[in-house]
Amino acid sequence: MFSLNGSSFTNNSLSGVSRCLTQSCRRVSAPMVVAAVSSNGKPGDGHVSVLVENALTESPVPVEKETKSTVTGGVGDVYGEDSATEDQSITPWTLSVASGFSLLRNPHYNKGLAFSERERDTHYLRGLLPPVVITHDLQVKKMMNSIRKYDVPLQRYMAMMDLQEMNERLFYKLLIDNVEELLPIVYTPTVGEACQKYGSIFRRPQGLFISLKEKGKIHEVLKNWPEKKIQVIVVTDGERILGLGDLGCQGMGIPVGKLSLYTALGGIRPSACLPVTIDVGTNNMNLLNDEFYIGLRQRRATGQEYAELLDEFMYAVKQNYGEKVLIQFEDFANHNAFDLLAKYGTSHLVFNDDIQGTASVVLAGLMAALNLVGGTLAEHTFLFLGAGEAGTGIAELIALEMSKQLFLVQTGIPLEETRKKIWMVDSKGLIVKSRMEMLQHFKRPWAHDHEPVKELVNAVKSIKPTVLIGSSGAGRTFTKEVVQAMATFNEKPIIFALSNPTSQSECTAEEAYSWSEGRAIFASGSPFAPVEYKGKVYASGQANNAYIFPGFGLGLIISGAIRVHDDMLLVASEALAEQVSQENFEKGLIYPPFANIRKISAHIAAKVAAKAYELGLATRLPEPKDLIAYAESCMYSPAYRSYR
Repeated sequence: MFSLNGSSFTNNSLSGVSRCLTQSCRRVSAPMVVAAVSSNGKPGDGHVSVLVENALTESPVPVEKETKSTVTGGVGDVYGEDSATEDQSITPWTLSVASGFSLLRNPHYNKGLAFSERERDTHYLRGLLPPVVITHDLQVKKMMNSIRKYDVPLQRYMAMMDLQEMNERLFYKLLIDNVEELLPIVYTPTVGEACQKYGSIFRRPQGLFISLKEKGKIHEVLKNWPEKKIQVIVVTDGERILGLGDLGCQGMGIPVGKLSLYTALGGIRPSACLPVTIDVGTNNMNLLNDEFYIGLRQRRATGQEYAELLDEFMYAVKQNYGEKVLIQFEDFANHNAFDLLAKYGTSHLVFNDDIQGTASVVLAGLMAALNLVGGTLAEHTFLFLGAGEAGTGIAELIALEMSKQLFLVQTGIPLEETRKKIWMVDSKGLIVKSRMEMLQHFKRPWAHDHEPVKELVNAVKSIKPTVLIGSSGAGRTFTKEVVQAMATFNEKPIIFALSNPTSQSECTAEEAYSWSEGRAIFASGSPFAPVEYKGKVYASGQANNAYIFPGFGLGLIISGAIRVHDDMLLVASEALAEQVSQENFEKGLIYPPFANIRKISAHIAAKVAAKAYELGLATRLPEPKDLIAYAESCMYSPAYRSYR
């Protein structure tokens, strides 16, 4: 509301404010930037709260339409989470309205040369733009033409980030319309290089940096972020960025990139997304000695100091944004990733993409591959290279799915039995029971009876797996001898080289196809170009988490889910596998083309939401009758709005 007596105002219904409150000027119904400032002309309490309002209604996810909590099922508002996002009065205030040059500098509302003649007159843009008026589509064509002129992927990445900071809707339309070409630029593999050089290319903040300096003040720090209705947070501590190791504060490129995909592929509004980096230092001496490094110059905090900072962050998020905000953990090291997921999984809506997202997308690929090799999951034997958070997460979800499938035909198949079909090799060799006392807790379920085996190739020859999965972060470890061994006892060996970026992939697509004589069913974490072998072209699949997490997050949001359950991951895998067409199979593909990703995400979201309702974890009632249509209707569109 907007009160003329100065008692209060909120940022939900401000419209039609004149350009100058002291004049009888023309009324403005354009986007407005309103600064709440203390009556003495200085920011109240040292802050200026910037609120942005669009005169035209966005197409928000329904969470924005609520005025009261609808939490049911015995879940109380213990922390005041559901009132945390209610608009608070801000007084006293004065107002200024952005138009003209300020409007052109606002990425949320800037349209560049697409402002119409009428908009240029109404919103004081005459003379600030060249006279030509062009369409949104022509802007996309022009930008793609410019980006393609860069030969270096990092230059393309920087051009995309510049565009995002200048014209948000053009950025997302460009990404949506050219997703297959631009996905490797805004995310892996290029984002890995961007993180390595983040200190040098840093221009302006794109998220929140929360360091040890903010300990005890995180609740207030979160309030510094201009958007108040956050639905998804992606947070990293930068300790294990892709396969590149500890990049400290420079890991911010990962949350920024992930959330760009949440919007472009999953339809989550940009204003509802918050990238966060938790800076507790770095053990990377090259960064500590780099004059351009932007983080804390100290070795990593651990133990109680680390735990207290994370604990404060998690509960500050609840206080500020509510029970239903999704917190995605990203690129935490193994020793923290599992503990954080276990600790907060029962009290927060949390999701670890490295553990759960990777598992879900790989399981989907395996389900699809069964159409090419035959049999059920339980009839196959799996060997992993890498027993970290990705490898063990994938293995656990495969075991859960096998147990679920067997339960349908038999009575009570214990999870411990299905785990016996899955073997793992770590840096010390095959994980076996004789190593049990020395194993980390998350590796112990995968220790089976077998003599010790040191080398991967010998493990392959001994175990004779039908599926070989690499999640080691160690490049070129699927050697010619390993792949040829897989091909000797499998007509169609399934080989997944999942490590990112491309330089860390266990093998290339060309190596997998040539060493298996064109018989391998291959997928990778980073993209590879099609391979020609003996006159036949092989288009490999990419087991990219971007297939899963955008739709998964959308499903949680549209259902108002309060917790993540393993069954949601299973149905997400099934939903993705269902999207692989016969035409895709004929080309050897086990993942659908990314060109259809928004429809795929809506399909996944619908299945995840349905499972949330089935499990009693959904709070947005009643359940919509057509969840796919509902999910599609909730997705953000980058189309320009007309400003009257």
